[in-house]
Amino acid sequence: MNAAASRSITDWSFTQIGGGEGTKDGEWLQVSSFPTTVHVELLKMKRIPDPFVGLHEWDVQWIGEKEWAFRTILNITEKDFASANVDLVFDGLDTFASVKLNGAVILQTDNQFVGHRVPVKDKLQVGINELHLHFESAFLKGRDIEKAHGKYELWNGDSSRLHVRKAQYNYGWDWGPVLMTIGPWKPIALEFYQHRIIELDIRSEVSESLDVKLWGAFTFSEQTAGYVSFSLNRPDGSLEVAVNKLPVNGGHAKVDFEWRAGQLDLWYPVGYGAQPLYTVEVELTDRHGNVLDKQTDKIAFRRALVVQDKLIDQEGLTFLFEINNVRIFCGSNWIPADSFLTTMTPERYRAWLQLLVDGNQNMVRVWGGGIYEPDEFYQTCDVLVWQDFMFGCGQYPAYDSFVGSVREEATQNVKRIRNHPSVVIFAGNNEDYQIAESLKLELDYSDEHSDFRKTNFPARHIYERVLPAVVQEHSTIYYHRGSPYSGQGQPTTDQTLGDLHQWNVWHGSQESWHNWDRLSGRFVSEFGMQGYPNVRTVDHWIGGSKAERFPQSRMNTNHNKADGFERRLELYLMENFKHTFDMDSYVFHTQVMQAETLAAAYRLWRRNWRGKGREYTAGALVWQFNDCWPVTSWAIVDYFLRPKPAYYTVARELRPFTVGMTRQDKQTFANDRSAADFIIEAVLEIWGTNSTLVDKPATLEVTFFDLESDWMDKWQKEVVLAANSSTELYKGHVTGQPIRKKRSDVPKVIIISARIVDGQTVLARYSNWPEPFKFINFPPVADLGLKVDVGPDGETITLSTKKPIKGIVLDVDEEHIRFSDQAIDLVPGDPQIIKAVGLGGRPIKIRFVGDGTA
Repeated sequence: MNAAASRSITDWSFTQIGGGEGTKDGEWLQVSSFPTTVHVELLKMKRIPDPFVGLHEWDVQWIGEKEWAFRTILNITEKDFASANVDLVFDGLDTFASVKLNGAVILQTDNQFVGHRVPVKDKLQVGINELHLHFESAFLKGRDIEKAHGKYELWNGDSSRLHVRKAQYNYGWDWGPVLMTIGPWKPIALEFYQHRIIELDIRSEVSESLDVKLWGAFTFSEQTAGYVSFSLNRPDGSLEVAVNKLPVNGGHAKVDFEWRAGQLDLWYPVGYGAQPLYTVEVELTDRHGNVLDKQTDKIAFRRALVVQDKLIDQEGLTFLFEINNVRIFCGSNWIPADSFLTTMTPERYRAWLQLLVDGNQNMVRVWGGGIYEPDEFYQTCDVLVWQDFMFGCGQYPAYDSFVGSVREEATQNVKRIRNHPSVVIFAGNNEDYQIAESLKLELDYSDEHSDFRKTNFPARHIYERVLPAVVQEHSTIYYHRGSPYSGQGQPTTDQTLGDLHQWNVWHGSQESWHNWDRLSGRFVSEFGMQGYPNVRTVDHWIGGSKAERFPQSRMNTNHNKADGFERRLELYLMENFKHTFDMDSYVFHTQVMQAETLAAAYRLWRRNWRGKGREYTAGALVWQFNDCWPVTSWAIVDYFLRPKPAYYTVARELRPFTVGMTRQDKQTFANDRSAADFIIEAVLEIWGTNSTLVDKPATLEVTFFDLESDWMDKWQKEVVLAANSSTELYKGHVTGQPIRKKRSDVPKVIIISARIVDGQTVLARYSNWPEPFKFINFPPVADLGLKVDVGPDGETITLSTKKPIKGIVLDVDEEHIRFSDQAIDLVPGDPQIIKAVGLGGRPIKIRFVGDGTA
């Protein structure tokens, strides 16, 4: 007997049914790569303009409303027919496809996220066989389904998307284009076998004492007598345990093992330990020892909990992640990294995820309007993964055929990713409970027993009945009904329970970013501020048009999909900065604003991580880490993997050690009658954070500078930063700031620099400036004494100054290089060293707030 074999099918051609703008009638075009989708192929052939440039997004809308076909020839040999079984395996078809083999329909699909295995031996013939895929328009088909089943409410995109199990962002989002992809977006293969391993269900449990249990259940295609062998190899390749010739009983077999604490290496997210992966190998043989099939998988061992405990001195419950008994402050949000997913190579995934790790992120939330990411994503992830199911911002239906499709989608994807140790939570949807609240739908949070399908919020049946049952049956991963979701019978806006999407900065009440401390939640799974991408990315989408190179141009407007973005960007800019409207300066000021906003959020919320029982905020997942096309959005890294300044400020606030400050004007009246007799005192508070698991003795250095003179003052004190916690370090008057007795007393521009040092090593630094920055009269650039020295290696830059400088951003005229830090606040006596990989002696351009350009 022969072992199972797989043959990838990659030689395809495609055509537009009936001909049209894409192909002539009857014209078949060879695909350049496979898997693929129609836009990708037409773009490579230059038959359509680049939809990422200018207004061309709108020139390709016809593609998503046409029908397309793909075909290939399968050459089947006599040897192929020696196999008892021949299956065609479709990992994913986007989305409504009819599949014919030699003219006979063998499959019809309606869900992009579902794979299919079709036995085809009885439909094949020796020699030439034609495989034909016919794709209908998902948009038009969705409109037809909507007419049959009803129109529902949503945010973002066309309402018909709610009936179509397709990546929802294809319909357009407030950061993404309308690009309705179509085609075979995942691999297709022929598989030949006598018997095969259908499923490896391998699960583990790590106890509180860190003992480990492992059990595996294996399912086989036939019930014929045979044997299965199981082995578990350590990360170094050595054998940990093995079972040979385990009898197969009725198509099934099981194994289980136990280890005491310390016998196996546990997996931790990056920053907390190593990520050891063990290799499982399962081999199926017949009674004579002939190998029928073999499968391997990577697994790891970790104890992952979502902890919802009472707090010591605040209302509500924690919502935090604990890995191997270590409580962890988390995060970031991830959207699909391209509108055309088949262009995402393993190398691009690795580059994105390396940026995530280099940015000190330890969790990424795979958002519910995109896709279940490919195996390469989870295999590369050394951080925790929050995995949404693919429902986003909508009042989804729950009729029988829809629910059945969702159940199969969930089952397949839970099984596929459950063994990745990074995946620590499944969440039912993104913001669908918020939709229900905003529309005042039938939403009795105290009802834990109804079916819900007869209500006007029928998808609750999916989130509270279908999905948790699938997760529980097929994994040991925690299930959360939605994001945000409070639980305990409370709405999603509750700041004391569950996770929170905090959009009252930018959206909602459009509050000042300085209010992040009172806009906190137990776990803030979304928050953000927009900022333009690198100006080279802007120049890419305007296609070199000088006439369009200004912030309010039509092309720039098309590359910001957020409702009211001009009003909101300008609201926050005008409240905080002096700025101009030339393209380069506008890009710079929105980037610095985004950097300041996000850094403030992380700084203030990490302060709320105050030790066990006082984890008042346990995570902050910035919206968003990445982009799917060149655009102005909330991303901190743009489509071309160019980090924005915010990437660096967030990375600094997520270092193992940080220092934070606030200053507040405290007004005290002489008595309760007078409104004119008062004093205003500037009060300074300083704290530090430590994410390591041991207390850290260090020195706090605080320096005060008067921007308008040469005055300065400095003091220091010995401190201990408590392990895995924030620590309050100081509260008192702002040195150098006089007490004010009337509103016309203009405060001095006092900059406060705080550093936490260990000997000669700077563990953390932060400079607190009086805000808003627009009130500051910055010194002339010539008076700053700014020096930019490049070391002998051509890549080490030392920055120093004689006066404080705000928000330094470095660049060169040529293509982007990799800087180790940006958006830097620089003060006298504290030079900072930056690596600029690829600088190669080129002259450095420098921008900062108050550089004379605004």
